[in-house]
Amino acid sequence: AAAALAAEKRVPLWAGVSVSADLCGAVMAACTPYGQYEAAARLNLRGRYFPVFETGIGVSDHRNETTDLHYHVRAPYFRAGLDYNVAKHVNDAGRIFVGARYAFSTFNYDVDGPDLTDPYYGTTQPFRYEGLRGTNHWAEVLFGLEAKVWGVVRLGWSVRYKLRIYNKESALGNPWYVPGYGKNDTHALGGTFQVIVDISTFDKHRK
Repeated sequence: AAAALAAEKRVPLWAGVSVSADLCGAVMAACTPYGQYEAAARLNLRGRYFPVFETGIGVSDHRNETTDLHYHVRAPYFRAGLDYNVAKHVNDAGRIFVGARYAFSTFNYDVDGPDLTDPYYGTTQPFRYEGLRGTNHWAEVLFGLEAKVWGVVRLGWSVRYKLRIYNKESALGNPWYVPGYGKNDTHALGGTFQVIVDISTFDKHRK
């Protein structure tokens, strides 16, 4: 234990930097009603503290089979926060993270559906709205694992609980989907599967 503590103290404050891309969100965008294309940049401080910034483009082009309402959005979102490595030895190739994020998205979206018919006069009114405005802020807590696979390449995944903090409705009401968050509810679950390029000084301190 004393040797491990001494090795950890030898890890410099600035211990590395990494960039990553999330594959899970991209698969969701291709195969489900919504998803995101996300990248992240992260600092490594003493192998324990990992300040991180995440950004992406949330996308949805979904038509409800029951109501025939069509929802379309393609807009950015942003997250910032900190991961803490709870693994016993910071020099190990594997990391175990708990973390938190603050996130927000301000976006425009479109909604259209079947024309509305006046039951009295029999006239129709198009149901088509473009450029509706939405704003959401939320917090996330996460648990994640990460492992070195080859050289500077790592793979990692996380599960996340999301809690909505602020929601600004448009004139039509709540948007169906919020970029980076998911379906617009008071809370949501999500996850990531990341390919990471990690440039670290750990190898200099393994011994």
